[in-house]
Amino acid sequence: MNAHVAHVAHLDHLIRRGRDLGGALAADPAHHATLAETRIWQRDCASAISHLSGGSKAHWLARRFSEAFLVRSSGRDAIEHADMTEIVDRIVAVLNDAASAVTSTNAGESGGAIAAGDPPRIARFDFVHDAALRPILEQAALDSRRALDEGAFARAFMLSCGVLEALITDALNRAGLGPIASWSFDQRIAAAEHARLIRNGCARLPAAARRYRELADPNGDLRPDVDVSPRDARLVAQVIQVVIRDLDPGR
Repeated sequence: MNAHVAHVAHLDHLIRRGRDLGGALAADPAHHATLAETRIWQRDCASAISHLSGGSKAHWLARRFSEAFLVRSSGRDAIEHADMTEIVDRIVAVLNDAASAVTSTNAGESGGAIAAGDPPRIARFDFVHDAALRPILEQAALDSRRALDEGAFARAFMLSCGVLEALITDALNRAGLGPIASWSFDQRIAAAEHARLIRNGCARLPAAARRYRELADPNGDLRPDVDVSPRDARLVAQVIQVVIRDLDPGR
């Protein structure tokens, strides 16, 4: 096995472990054995990222890995740790980016380091049936993550709810279920769960998320008289990752 193939295989193994741990943490965030295994997995991931970034903390891959552990507080200037479930989801996303970069650049043939510079554009929504929707979802997901990091929780909440509804709607359309246009977001969730397109990850959604359309102003932003917590915004982002795993099991 050459170095390139070995790197991809190792990243795939770490990604699978991360998905399994993410599911276990979503079910029981305080399980001691799972938390211990997650810490071991994080160290393995750190070692792989360090190797692929050539040991440089300034490398885009190393920066993304470090940022996976942090989130801006509502004060915008202070930095606090994200919760463990969110950290695992972020690290899995970084590993996916690393695997795509290795594959596209044939990294590993000369020591394994991925070329520095701008990170590659990674399409995370290739499983979405509506091809025209994929770049829209990708941009919305990036904007939501940026809003979370900047403490703009209302914007992050609305963007994440929109991404989640679009994913579920696409799955329902692909399955030939309907008429979807007249259904509320809550009805779409229920239909997708009933058809076993997704499991019960949406049970974690805050009540406001299920009626986010009703809470929007004419521009699609959260109305000024409505308040959502940082936890609400982060929960919707976490549920997106759970639903993605349901809709794209090979991810």
